[in-house]
Amino acid sequence: MAENDTDQERNEKPTARRLEKAREDGRVPRSTDLNTAVVLLVAAGSLHFLGGVVGATLLDIMRSGLSISPAEALDPGLALPTASAELLRALIVCAPILGLTLVAALVAPFALGGWNLSFGALAPNFTRLDPIAGFGRFFSAQGAVELGKAFGKFLVVAAVAVVVLRKQSPQILALGAAPLRVGIAQAGDLASDALLAVSGGLALIAAVDVPWQLWQYSKKLSMSREEIREEMKESEGAPEIKGRIRRAQREIARRRMMHEVPKADVVVVNPTHFAVALRYDEGRMRAPVVVAKGADLIAARIREIAAEHAVPIFEAPPLARAIYRGVEIGSEIPAKLYVAVAQVLTYIYQLKAARSSGGRPPEPPAIDQRLDSARH
Repeated sequence: MAENDTDQERNEKPTARRLEKAREDGRVPRSTDLNTAVVLLVAAGSLHFLGGVVGATLLDIMRSGLSISPAEALDPGLALPTASAELLRALIVCAPILGLTLVAALVAPFALGGWNLSFGALAPNFTRLDPIAGFGRFFSAQGAVELGKAFGKFLVVAAVAVVVLRKQSPQILALGAAPLRVGIAQAGDLASDALLAVSGGLALIAAVDVPWQLWQYSKKLSMSREEIREEMKESEGAPEIKGRIRRAQREIARRRMMHEVPKADVVVVNPTHFAVALRYDEGRMRAPVVVAKGADLIAARIREIAAEHAVPIFEAPPLARAIYRGVEIGSEIPAKLYVAVAQVLTYIYQLKAARSSGGRPPEPPAIDQRLDSARH
């Protein structure tokens, strides 16, 4: 029992298939604190470098919009086009800051988890509407951790805000006495400095939140050994099924091999334990090729098929053993066996010629008995 309980513990790293399945379901590591910090940093930086220009241009747009003649003010057909034109100018002026902030909002999630478009995550999940389950999540350990994180973020942001306001309070109070254009530029600098300070605090929070989110993600997807074994069975098949598939493949390969025996030029045998069928086409092959081979029952079947189709059978035990052990089906004879195989084929060709002409059959060649050592 103890061993089974230990085996069921989810302390194994998630497999690649489990990670892929989680990604398809829309489950990827995310840190909202990281996204917020990046967006605020980019907004603060763009406001710092472009705030003065944007503020001065908006001031000019406001002045030109309010500087109208009495005739223009009383013309009802002129108010809407004028307001639309000034609004378009304002949007064009603010476009760099808005554009950089939008790009940051799109790129920030790529830093953790990458972009992920999952239609599975868009499917409705009515279990989230269960109030009992909702209360359970709220009062769970995870809910307590999230509440603690939110309170910690509040304290950090509040502390940064207090420090910034105390430091900038003289400059903020002095804005009322500054010229309008200068005051707008100074207000932009103060706002960008405040955003930089707040985003820096959020960056510290994100530096803690990112490892936490990665750990939580890995923990949620961790697997037990039994789950890994079940996944391997699903992906690769049960051992019994794989065994049947392998047997079927071997049977198909054996039948295909047997169909090649009638096309062989000679079958070299052991005489009973091994049988090797050789074929040679001088115009298409560099060397003789093994078209079939087998031992024991398969060797007996090769001899039977060879006898049925009048394929010559030549007894050369060392040569049969050397080819069977050193050459795969469909492969050429190695150079070390050229002489012996050439002797056998020459004898077979001479034997066929003698039988067709009624002449005296040739003497069988003497095959080197040391061929067992001539392997790949």
